[in-house]
Amino acid sequence: MEVSIVGAGLVGCLLACYLARRGHHVTLYERRPDPRERGPDRGRSINLAISRRGIDALSRIGLDGKVLHAALPMAGRMMHGMDGALTFQPYSADRSQAINSIGRADLNRELLEAASAQPGVEVRFGCRLTGLDERTGRLRFASGEEAEAGVVIGADGAYSAVRARLQQLPGVSFSQECLDYGYKELSIPPQDGRFALDPGALHIWPRGRSMMIALPNPDRSFTCTLFWPHDTLAALDTPQRIRAYFAEHYRDAFGLMPDLVPDFRGNPVGHLVTMRCSPWHAGGGDAVVGLVGDAAHAIVPFYGQGANCGFEDCVELDRCLDEAGDDFPRALELFERRKADTDVIARLALDNFVEMRDKVGSRVFLAGKRLEHALERVLPGYVSRYELISFSTTPYSQVERRVARQRRLAVAAGAALVALGFAARRRRGLVRTPEAD
Repeated sequence: MEVSIVGAGLVGCLLACYLARRGHHVTLYERRPDPRERGPDRGRSINLAISRRGIDALSRIGLDGKVLHAALPMAGRMMHGMDGALTFQPYSADRSQAINSIGRADLNRELLEAASAQPGVEVRFGCRLTGLDERTGRLRFASGEEAEAGVVIGADGAYSAVRARLQQLPGVSFSQECLDYGYKELSIPPQDGRFALDPGALHIWPRGRSMMIALPNPDRSFTCTLFWPHDTLAALDTPQRIRAYFAEHYRDAFGLMPDLVPDFRGNPVGHLVTMRCSPWHAGGGDAVVGLVGDAAHAIVPFYGQGANCGFEDCVELDRCLDEAGDDFPRALELFERRKADTDVIARLALDNFVEMRDKVGSRVFLAGKRLEHALERVLPGYVSRYELISFSTTPYSQVERRVARQRRLAVAAGAALVALGFAARRRRGLVRTPEAD
């Protein structure tokens, strides 16, 4: 089958590897120049946290070892208080689980190399899609070039040109929810050739309505990302205001950022958006068109699941092709069942933003995490919601139900322990009963 994938980002490249393995001829079209030649866009990387779902997808085509070799494991969150006090919060009770920091550009290069090496995969850069006929599979590009394929898959991100065409069709619904927040990248360089912060943690500066995070890089630097309301970002319009704000709110990081002012003024502001679309496919003539990754279900980055979720799309579509005997129209129809999962992770990612910016530094929240880890140690099979999301391949839509069931069992177990303790004390005569009075 001739398959055209629009978008040679993370998901498009990985999907090309999966489809080539099935024997299909794949052409990847990318609007940008080859990133291996020009490098990443400045201030647009947002380091990725690759966890179990992403690793599972990479392992199925033998890329996990190579990717993880360049990644740095982070076993928990390190909270930075206003006074510089540090609090470490492990992701798992035994501290054995970790998410893996990797630069988006580095990972994209690895996947692009892997896709290009596959027999039957062709990658074409500088091809910006301007037109698509979903009935014939004909694609038109800004250069005037045209192409045609029996299967067209949009893996071209949150502002997908393929999805824009599907949105014009009868029966296709689309919505987007924009946070009144932007993100901006900064950096903390190595200090005397060493990491300036603990490289084994995801660092968070929770500040109520806003926060900053920092993830380690192999060159011993940290990529920092501000998640601030747009009005706060706009208010820091002079070098003096930038320095004064960071000296007050990020005291322990301020002295580690020699390029703070040029980075803050020069790096662009990104937008945070959740997008939902239904259905994810269309066709009916000689071709079929489908969506994967952010093109189908863009989410905010606060659960670290954007890339992991997109990679898992590739696994699920591959599974659907197995079920459908490589009948793409049928497989894309089956793939729609994934929407139940992506709707859940979209909601959880929004909820986790509130947790990261407001709650992670509170004593009540930290006490709750300690209790949750204690339950993991004493109750067989008890797993926290965060671990189910990040360190398992349990479908997102099943996580909430399992967590609710676990909590009911924990309450019942607690009540049983209290009752047993009361009965034991009564047998020893330590509790007076009405009959005794």
